[in-house]
Amino acid sequence: MNEINKTLYIPLYGKAKVSKMGIILNDKTAETIWDENAVSLGRKSKSKWLAYFMAMRARVFDDWVRHMLSENSDAIVIHIGCGLDSRVSRIGPVNTMWYDMDFPEVITERKKFYAETAHYRMLSGNAADPMWLTQIPAGEAAVIVMEGVSMYLAPKELAGLFEMLEERFPSLCLLMDVYTGLGANLTRFKNPIHEVGVTKAYGIDDPAVPLGTSGIRYVREHSMTPSELVAELKGFEGFFFKTLFAGKFAKKLYRLYEYQYGY
Repeated sequence: MNEINKTLYIPLYGKAKVSKMGIILNDKTAETIWDENAVSLGRKSKSKWLAYFMAMRARVFDDWVRHMLSENSDAIVIHIGCGLDSRVSRIGPVNTMWYDMDFPEVITERKKFYAETAHYRMLSGNAADPMWLTQIPAGEAAVIVMEGVSMYLAPKELAGLFEMLEERFPSLCLLMDVYTGLGANLTRFKNPIHEVGVTKAYGIDDPAVPLGTSGIRYVREHSMTPSELVAELKGFEGFFFKTLFAGKFAKKLYRLYEYQYGY
């Protein structure tokens, strides 16, 4: 497994840890996978503060997907860079066609824990080469999740992906987290991704940058640390987390952007 793929164990650990605590995110699948297949992670990767953040970010993405499906009942869901995430199980849309995509070696590992069904498929591909999208029938409305992916794509690669998405789907909504330019620069000095060998990250300061020549438009920014979720952390932990991850400085490093096309 290459250096980027190893990063999938960082959010898996965080979600499992927080789920066991009974706060923020209910993810029994993450608990089971981690308990049975734990890998060695560095101290920063196993920080409880990072675990809280990973679980909170996942919950925000989950809630957004639920909301978009409530408004677009015929849409398909595409999770780009799914890793070992169990979002399809956490949300559980019975009749929604759901596609999880990641590197071939990640999908091979994922298939040890998840089974395809008539409404669920796992696709091998690389977000930097959007030809994998041809495995999905064109012409459907799409709800697209990109969690922890954009920072590994060069600007031209990200723009190419957006252009291909527009070409394939008559309407879409997309949510993705990004590093800012400052956030990407600071990863050179202190970031848990270094503990699994990742050394290059990209930042976005203008949310219009990923759009390239596509007609996809930027809609709004979302909070990855909503106050109602932060409130589930009590006492000093709540205060410290809010200061570290939900304050003004955190926003200078990391953002969450929504895009739409055809709506």
